[in-house]
Amino acid sequence: MGARFNTRAEAAYDPSSRNVLQAGHAACIVSPAIFRIFTSQVTHMSMYRTAAVAFLAFTTFPQRATSASNLPPSPQAAEVPERVAADTPRVTPGGATFMVPSGWSIVTGKNLVILEPPETDTHIAIVDSQAADASAAVAAGWAAYKPEAKRPLKLVTPRPAREGWDERQAFEYETSPNERAVVEALALRAGSKWTAVILDGSEPTVEKRSAPIGLIFESLRPKGYQRESFAGRKPQPLDAAHIAQIKAFVETSMQELGIPGASMALIDGGKVVYEGGIGVRELGKPERVDENTLFMAASNTKGMTTLLLSELVDERKLKWDQPVIEVYPSFKLGDAKTTKKVLVKNLICACTGLPRQDLEWIFEFKNATPESTLALLGTMQPTSKFGEVFQYSNLMAAAAGYIGTHLVYPNRELGAAYDEAMQQKIFDPLGMKSTTFDYARALAGNHASPHGDDVDGKPTVASMAFDYSIVPARPAGGVWTSAGDLIRYVQLELALGKLPNGKQLVSAENLLARRAPQISLGEDATYGMGLVVDRTYGVPVVSHGGSMAGFRSNFYLLPDSGIGAVLLTNSDNGGMLLGPFKRRLLEVVFDGKLEAAGDVASQAVRHKAALAKARERLVVPAAATLVAGLAKRYSSKELGEIAVLNQDGVTTFDFGEWKSTVASRKNDDGTISFITIDPTDDGFEFVMGQRGGKRVLIIRDGQHEYIFTEAA
Repeated sequence: MGARFNTRAEAAYDPSSRNVLQAGHAACIVSPAIFRIFTSQVTHMSMYRTAAVAFLAFTTFPQRATSASNLPPSPQAAEVPERVAADTPRVTPGGATFMVPSGWSIVTGKNLVILEPPETDTHIAIVDSQAADASAAVAAGWAAYKPEAKRPLKLVTPRPAREGWDERQAFEYETSPNERAVVEALALRAGSKWTAVILDGSEPTVEKRSAPIGLIFESLRPKGYQRESFAGRKPQPLDAAHIAQIKAFVETSMQELGIPGASMALIDGGKVVYEGGIGVRELGKPERVDENTLFMAASNTKGMTTLLLSELVDERKLKWDQPVIEVYPSFKLGDAKTTKKVLVKNLICACTGLPRQDLEWIFEFKNATPESTLALLGTMQPTSKFGEVFQYSNLMAAAAGYIGTHLVYPNRELGAAYDEAMQQKIFDPLGMKSTTFDYARALAGNHASPHGDDVDGKPTVASMAFDYSIVPARPAGGVWTSAGDLIRYVQLELALGKLPNGKQLVSAENLLARRAPQISLGEDATYGMGLVVDRTYGVPVVSHGGSMAGFRSNFYLLPDSGIGAVLLTNSDNGGMLLGPFKRRLLEVVFDGKLEAAGDVASQAVRHKAALAKARERLVVPAAATLVAGLAKRYSSKELGEIAVLNQDGVTTFDFGEWKSTVASRKNDDGTISFITIDPTDDGFEFVMGQRGGKRVLIIRDGQHEYIFTEAA
């Protein structure tokens, strides 16, 4: 599932490690570009400041359209914009190289480049200067791009020197949630030259265009820089010494990031060479994590779901290029035209134009079923053209699993059919003996508990209530598994569908079809069918990650080298380890530059600074005078009800399925927000308001707004 809607969510991705981060509530992967850009290059994760947009929380200046005809006043700006028809390499006036995404416009001046997507409410400005330092470079950038802009600076944090840049500083600005705006800046130095990059846009566009935005940021490099490449290098074996290096990195990183427990497994040459655990299953208890400890693997489920579909294609029960309505006539999206276009392979390609729309199943799941999950798709409208940009959809992935297994067991309830098909066709043949979709079974045995930081940044055991939200949509991210089990799945991927006993479980052709590019994720990565293929360093890395409340995980395979890895953690903070872990694996295997440890250190510093800065504006417990203005109960037709509870001065929002203590915050525009603060359930932001004479609470994700109205 993908992102967690939380302004305090962390990013585990740094462009240098090119990890498609998957952190957050929902099953996994979010907008990779946003994660890549703003979790590493730009800021910690303030991108989507919407209470439900943790992966992407953002903010920005009051926006005025700056389309080609009304660019910010600047004597340097060219008057005629150029719209490119394909991804196009360009050079800034100062010599830095970058890519202009397909369909975007570019205007170039003396030391200024302004890029604009098809929407006119978002811009990326790149400004070259001979500034004295990072702050001066950013100031010069604003002066060239939008000199009238005035916005309080919230946070400045360093990033490690990477990609040819000798220095990097990220700037985050204060904004108010009703602005629905995004404002971030990045200062980059190469030698004595500075390049400032400013993202000034709207949340809906930034979420929708996250992949092309990622392309711009990832491709921006100083003149003459040659990228590190592992192409042609002989991989080092994962022998005892190299395994020890990887394990030591994980142990040290866990201490820096506050991760209680992790389980890891490694493959080399088709054989499992390491399985083990580090740390504890639950803080305050002595039980240690081992290779058999079960974790929620969230969106790692997606690749196993499409592996099952591969078997069904082998059995000629369906075809990748077959319209879904032929296979399952009742399949329906909110847009009839898009419904007809969707092929089986498009169910899990993140390329149909359907936006991320997770709040509707995250808040209302108590009575949800697989059937109601599919019905919810019938209410969802695309916000981009079919095949235009990456937009992650957990419910579409859920549909893939349910529709496919309906062909196996047509007379069974969809959930039971899926569970049985996965057991018989995937888990049993692979020897994944502990892997299950049965929460009761998982929680009765050797399992890890979820953890997250409390409002003051202390790692804390969290409630499991939120994590039941994925059960009705479990093909997208509901699996419980161990490192010892999940590595067997990775082993099959590396063996191109052949089991250790020599039996071909699935054809290589249909297994590999899942890795074929369906949509671009940025400069070097593509999304297939529940799998990411990244070629940043000249060698392919196939992976996917998973994020549910209190759990972060990833698997990785280097198909050309016969090497694979699994990492499962029991903490939201585990998301900050996923990208650096991939980088460390590549460093060890290909004797790469040592960057992973520095990436972790940077993540830890940024995380602590961001938490401290956010905490300054929160009133905990929520201010009594503001709480007095709340109704006792609110209702939303899409998201259900909120009961406002007060006990001993503490205010709790009870959503029925789960609940959280809230803090209050006064925003710069005079509005009041109440923000959930319980570990792993934190960051959902509700803005007070009035509509039609009634009190309301407004919550948003990247492209949607939901209104809770006071109820009698």
